[in-house]
Amino acid sequence: MIGDFAGRLSHQINRGTEVILAALMVALVLDVWIGVVDRYFFHWQLPWPEVLARYLMIWAAMLAVSSGIARREHIGLTAVLMILPAPLRRGMLILIDLMTFALFFYVLWFGIGFAESGAKRQAMILGATLQPFYMAIPAAAALACVQVVLVMIRDAGGQLDLNDTDSKEGAGA
Repeated sequence: MIGDFAGRLSHQINRGTEVILAALMVALVLDVWIGVVDRYFFHWQLPWPEVLARYLMIWAAMLAVSSGIARREHIGLTAVLMILPAPLRRGMLILIDLMTFALFFYVLWFGIGFAESGAKRQAMILGATLQPFYMAIPAAAALACVQVVLVMIRDAGGQLDLNDTDSKEGAGA
């Protein structure tokens, strides 16, 4: 019951994140396109497309981490885990989720100071502080922490267990 709620909440947060990611990617493509048109056709010598593209890409890449967590599409080496008995495997997977949470909480904790340091720095080309761009680190880490907790509750260490249809198909073959 709580696992179902965590799964639905994770899915909704991920959908919102993916909408933001799509918008960032559209902005990135348009920005790069403007830079190419400027460089090769109009020679406006715009100073901002390259810099803006860099920060849009950082935001998109950082936010995409939580989407990978929500879908459990991140890299995982499961060869050793799959030979463990199910209860031990579940315990190990929960431990891995807890260590993942600790990592992202660490990044969040120190990312806040990093973002605050961006308030004192100016992006000369854009004429703004770097804080909104540096905020990608703690914002993405906070989102990753939330998603790790939600998928840990949703899966309860059972994400590598074969479902009934897989085991029946394997038995009949």
